[in-house]
Amino acid sequence: MNSLERIVSHLDEYLALRDFTDTSQNGLQVTGKSAVKRIVGLVDASVEGFAAAVDARADMVIVHHGMLWNKAVSLTGPFYDRVKILIENGISLYAAHLPLDAHPETGNNIQLLEIVGAALVSWYAEWGGKPIGCIGSFKNAKPLVDIVETLDTGLDTQSRVLDFGPSAIKTVGIVSGSACEALDATKAAGADLFITGEARLSAYHHAQELGMNVVFAGHYATESVGIQALLNRLPSWFDVETLFIDIPCQI
Repeated sequence: MNSLERIVSHLDEYLALRDFTDTSQNGLQVTGKSAVKRIVGLVDASVEGFAAAVDARADMVIVHHGMLWNKAVSLTGPFYDRVKILIENGISLYAAHLPLDAHPETGNNIQLLEIVGAALVSWYAEWGGKPIGCIGSFKNAKPLVDIVETLDTGLDTQSRVLDFGPSAIKTVGIVSGSACEALDATKAAGADLFITGEARLSAYHHAQELGMNVVFAGHYATESVGIQALLNRLPSWFDVETLFIDIPCQI
């Protein structure tokens, strides 16, 4: 059985937490048992997710969206309820936000690029001082409708599509989650298509005026792939069992 300290140290280094300036307080957010055998992965920190982790007999939970961000939080209300579940059950909480978006192996964006079948060209869309998005190219131009179908199948989602660009796609830019701010950078990179998660009203006219295709595949859906890829790696590093608990939403 592996120590919490050893696992946290490895994750901190593997995800290069120190290289990122982030609104999330990445890393260990709650200390639980010193020995870890079962690790649960969630996209979001929530009472529902933590209760499911208790049922799964987790010793540690890894999330993309943690509990501690860039402002102080009172230990009251729903925040207290979340912490209470973890402490009472000796469950550690580890969060990785931008570092998991941008990771070149298990990151959300590289995983999305693999799903749609594009080859990595470069990294772009700087957030927190680091480029976190992927620019990818297709060997042969792909119909937009085929890319959307592949993405929806791979993520079990139903994308919203703004088809303001070419119907055949050669180059794609991908930034998971809520990243409409990356539209200009995607256009500047020469992409025919921008894939992100959460739709925003202001993006409609902006994309139309840029002549850019945009696919909104869902904030949750686009950020569920990195945590799963990370969980798949953990048993090769440590003697642990891993489980992804899917708590999807329509956002």
